[in-house]
Amino acid sequence: MHWDDPESAAELVEYTRDEKIDEAKAALLDFFSDNQRKVFYERQVTVIFERLYFHWITVKALLELSEDGSISSEMLELAPKVPIRFFWARSNRYWRRQAARVVNLVRRFSDTAVTHAIGLQGELLVDAALPLAGFAPVARNVRSFNNKTWEETGHDLDRVVQREGVHYGVEIKNTLPYIPRDEFRVKLRMCKYLGLAPLFVSRMAPKNYSHEIIQQGGISWILGTQFYPFGHQELVETLKNHLQLPVDCPARIENGAVTRLLKALAWQNRRNTPR
Repeated sequence: MHWDDPESAAELVEYTRDEKIDEAKAALLDFFSDNQRKVFYERQVTVIFERLYFHWITVKALLELSEDGSISSEMLELAPKVPIRFFWARSNRYWRRQAARVVNLVRRFSDTAVTHAIGLQGELLVDAALPLAGFAPVARNVRSFNNKTWEETGHDLDRVVQREGVHYGVEIKNTLPYIPRDEFRVKLRMCKYLGLAPLFVSRMAPKNYSHEIIQQGGISWILGTQFYPFGHQELVETLKNHLQLPVDCPARIENGAVTRLLKALAWQNRRNTPR
């Protein structure tokens, strides 16, 4: 697979064809008709349409449209042996020049130093926000808890926090794509094994992920925005204006997001209370 794929090849094959794909194809055709002079890369389109369709639905719809010739597509190179797939309206004759500009922009925010800083910034903002919702920090980078140690894989949990006597295993994903399915399932199993309620903090997650978290007595806290560190404002504005990506450089997580977390906690507490 390539840098741009939101899912692994195995995951895309696993999801059987859904009627939503046909709905997504119609929406995508309208989208490319309205943007005939622009070129888009795969992950960009999945993020633009994520409020309507799961990422893998959008990917399958894009691939089917390109295979039947409704839109054009080509794989370019983001870095040596790292391809990136582009899509554009068939009427766009100057797509290659536009795609080259996008590749250069994607290279900027895919740089290892930038992605590392983005990950740290997400953790810093979440660490500052959780106490506002009554969570107390307990531990970081956790593999052992409650006299148990997770040894099935080499993973750890980003944080353990405590609120009203309940300990939560926290996973923080400040990324554009969903957390990979295999990693998601491992982290859920870790929480269960260590006796922790899962608390997944992400920019975006599919409903089936959130359902699995809730069924395990946990919380899926979706923030909607990818957080960049201070000093990256110019890049953030470029990404928002030219690529329509949900990115920002806030000083803190907004109060509304903390309120949503508190509401989710209250709902889960009512759900867990015997009647």
